[in-house]
Amino acid sequence: MLDHLGIQARDIPASLAFYDAVLAPLGARRMLEYGDVVGYGVERPDFWLSPTTVSGPAHEAHIAFTAADRAAVRAFHDAAVAAGAEVLHAPKVWPEYHPTYFGAFVRDPDGNNVEAVCHRPE
Repeated sequence: MLDHLGIQARDIPASLAFYDAVLAPLGARRMLEYGDVVGYGVERPDFWLSPTTVSGPAHEAHIAFTAADRAAVRAFHDAAVAAGAEVLHAPKVWPEYHPTYFGAFVRDPDGNNVEAVCHRPE
């Protein structure tokens, strides 16, 4: 349903370091850079970061990235922890969503709820 998603960050270098680390285990990388605007993706840029243009507190967003398997979810979690992210939920099965929903949730530098999820069984 979504073609691409863009979010704004208060500290672009901190956010780039975070997303470089946590998206690598999911197979994504920086693909395009236009000044402070950066597009990440696997085959094409579909997740974008840009500097915030407004003052005041940011509104939390929830972003879920697809992981190829449960090992990638665990690697995403480990990379986030190494990057100093707050862990909201360690990797686990969430049967309330469906029997094979395996996800991990962390906060990015701007307070967004960032998830890696695999829908396949172990």
